[in-house]
Amino acid sequence: MLGSGAGMAAAQTAPPALPEASPGTPLAESDIAARAAVRPISASKIILVGDSTTAVAGGWGPSFCAYHVTSFAACVNLARGGRSSGSYIWEGSWDLALSEMSTPGYAAIYVLIQFGHNDQPGRPGRSTDLATEYPAFLRRYVEETRARGAVPVLLTPLTRRQFSGGRLRRDLAAWAEAVRAVARETNTPLVDLNARSSDVVEALGPMLSARFAQLPPSPEVAAALLTGTTVSAGAPAAGPVPAPPAATQNNAAVEPLGQARISFDYTHLGREGADVFAAIVAHELVAAVPALRPLIVP
Repeated sequence: MLGSGAGMAAAQTAPPALPEASPGTPLAESDIAARAAVRPISASKIILVGDSTTAVAGGWGPSFCAYHVTSFAACVNLARGGRSSGSYIWEGSWDLALSEMSTPGYAAIYVLIQFGHNDQPGRPGRSTDLATEYPAFLRRYVEETRARGAVPVLLTPLTRRQFSGGRLRRDLAAWAEAVRAVARETNTPLVDLNARSSDVVEALGPMLSARFAQLPPSPEVAAALLTGTTVSAGAPAAGPVPAPPAATQNNAAVEPLGQARISFDYTHLGREGADVFAAIVAHELVAAVPALRPLIVP
């Protein structure tokens, strides 16, 4: 009986027998000929260079790459939070972008460049001079991109969403104009994201445009939004001292140096904001660079 039980156990655990392999069916001559006639694909690459308003977790870049680029274009987001047009170069991030431009096999490579938020005076080590350094760095991006055989595209900086008396504070206007000037001077395609995003945000007003942030505002901040004048995004939940008005807030000083914190503020984007502004970038991009039209999903 013992031996019989052991035999049954072995039978239960043994793997099933595999069927005998059948000989393969030779390919038809027509199939062989069709394979030989397959044409190599013509693929392109789009590289995003910039700060947190383009980067993952805070910018429009993730939605752009995910929803507005066809499978015939690689989309590489090399934007990093807290970087200015100068610090992106000093730390070596630009060298990585240049290496991406040198990857063989692509029919064309396009580089979208957006800086400005962290170029504003605020924190040592990343601010740049608006009159001299900022345009000089932008020219360098354009020149070195072209030297690699890639196509540069300049973007004016995404607007912030701060209001005073119901009117949008266009605190990046001077930096946007500097980008436009460099684009004209160097004959570089331009996506005027600052103008387009400013118009959208101002039309929506402070309360509706607050939906573009990563998280909802606190009750105190929301109450201020209803008045048409924003207060500091870090307004205290309670206390005798009111939050300072946005007009006195130094945005470049309070915004994070690295990846954007998941919080409410007037600069960074949650999913809804990323989707809205990525669609604007896609629409403006095909107008500025018609060759990209087959690769961009509106």
